[in-house]
Amino acid sequence: MDMQGSRQLAITQQQAWDALNDPAVLKVCIPGCDKVEASGENQYAIAMALKIGPVSAKFAGKIALSDINPPASYKLLFEGQGGVAGFGKGSAAVRLAPNADGCALDYTVQALVGGKIAQLGQRLIDGAAKSMAEDFFKRFDQEMQRQHPESYAAKMVMGDVNAEPGRRARFLGLPVWLWIVAAAVLALLAWQAFGR
Repeated sequence: MDMQGSRQLAITQQQAWDALNDPAVLKVCIPGCDKVEASGENQYAIAMALKIGPVSAKFAGKIALSDINPPASYKLLFEGQGGVAGFGKGSAAVRLAPNADGCALDYTVQALVGGKIAQLGQRLIDGAAKSMAEDFFKRFDQEMQRQHPESYAAKMVMGDVNAEPGRRARFLGLPVWLWIVAAAVLALLAWQAFGR
């Protein structure tokens, strides 16, 4: 299974890097995660419960980081065992790049599964993996909003950082749609006051 994606974050590159390397943050954000603990230098033990289709299992595994280039990128190797449900192993590359809206997070994942999970079919596995990734980033965004409310307050002023560039047009820091509504209200008030 191969998967790649990109997310825009309202926080700085350093804030994103710190959070992605914080076991407490990862435990909160990884769906079904029971434990993320440092087990050595750049190594973590992880325990989580997963449900993919009709197969549910608790997985125990480990993650090792390599090619660490703070605060820009790293690679990680992971493997987990779920007893009779099967196993999963693979690698991922994570890259953070600063930009005007905060920072962009890009990732690529290659993974292999075996056992009962592998018998479920590639489409079901791919769908579950994509759903877990979306759930992770939703939780991560919520946790970063909780930890860095000032970054998200600025995001609200500047608009949705995940919107298309054409939809982020601004005038004096306010969204264009707000100026249009304000102009319409002023025109209506002027008509009521002077047009009679």
